[in-house]
Amino acid sequence: MKIVVLDGYAANPGDLSWSEVEAMGVCVVYDRTSPAELMERAKDAEVLLTNKTVLDAAAIHALPALRYIGVLATGYNIVDIDAARQRGIVVTNIPAYSTDSVAQMVFAHLLNISLRVEHHAEAVRQGRWAACKDFCFWDTPLVELSGKIMGIVGLGHTGMRTARIAQAFGMKVEAWTSKSSLQLPPDIRKAESLEQLFAQADVLSLHCPLTKDTQGLVNARRLSLMKPTAILVNTSRGPVVDEQALADALNAGRIYAAGLDVLSSEPPRADNPLLRARNCFITPHIAWASTEARQRLMRIAVDNLHAWLDGKPVNNVAR
Repeated sequence: MKIVVLDGYAANPGDLSWSEVEAMGVCVVYDRTSPAELMERAKDAEVLLTNKTVLDAAAIHALPALRYIGVLATGYNIVDIDAARQRGIVVTNIPAYSTDSVAQMVFAHLLNISLRVEHHAEAVRQGRWAACKDFCFWDTPLVELSGKIMGIVGLGHTGMRTARIAQAFGMKVEAWTSKSSLQLPPDIRKAESLEQLFAQADVLSLHCPLTKDTQGLVNARRLSLMKPTAILVNTSRGPVVDEQALADALNAGRIYAAGLDVLSSEPPRADNPLLRARNCFITPHIAWASTEARQRLMRIAVDNLHAWLDGKPVNNVAR
C-alpha cells in the first residue's frame, strides 16, 4: 500500500515521528505540495494524508488508486466530500484533538489584552519603571475579568472548555448555540439571539465552524451593538469575521480590542486591514499547534488508518 503525506510539515516540523504511518506501507512524506505538484505526487497513492492541500472533485476522480483520505485536522472543507462519496473513498478527520490548546489560546489573548503583560515587561526593560516616581507603573487600562460576561458563539468541545475556564476566572457565561436551554448546564445561560449576545458580552469568543450561515457573522451591524469596552476573540475560522468591519470598529474605538489566531487568508495578504488596526493582536494560527495537541493529532491519524485497514473506519466524514 502506498501512503503519501502531502503537507506534513505543519503537524510535524521534525519534532515528532511518522514511523507508525511508515510501518503500514510504502510511505512518502512531503513538507508541502503545491497544486501543480499534486497529481504527480498522488497518482499511485491508495492513501493520502492532507492538512491544507486541497483535494477537489477533479483531483479525486483523476486518482483511480485512491481509497482513503485522512485529513490531518478537524475541518475537512479542503476535500470534496461528495466526490469522495461517489468513489467510495473513506475520508476521516481528527476531532477534538486541540480542545485544551485552543481554549488556552483564548485566554492567552484575553490576559494579554486585559493586562498587557508583555508590553509592561518591555517597558521595564526599557527603564521606564526605574525612571518612575512611584512604586508602580502602568500605561494601559488594567482589566479584571471576574464578574464580566463571557459570550461564546458555538458551544462544542472548545466552546465548553472555554466556558469552564471563564467561570474559573469568575466570569458569567452566555452562549449562542444550537443546543436547547435544557441541554445546557444551569450555570450557562442561552442567549435569546446573536444580537443580544453581541450587546451584552464584555468578551465575545468565537467557536463556530465556517459555514454559509456563519461566514461574515461578525459584521458591521453586530459590531455596532457591542460595548466600547468589549473584546473580541477569534480562534475558530477567519472568514467568520468581516475583517474590514472589525478594523473600522477597532480604529474608531467602537470596541476596545481583538485577539485573533485566524484570518480570512493565511498567511495574510499584506493589505489586510487588521494587520495595522488599533488594539488588534494577531497570532499566526498556532492555537492548535502545541506539542501535546500535535501528538494527539498524530496518534488519532494512526488510529484512524488502522481502523480503516481493519474494515471498521472511524471519524469517517464521507459516510
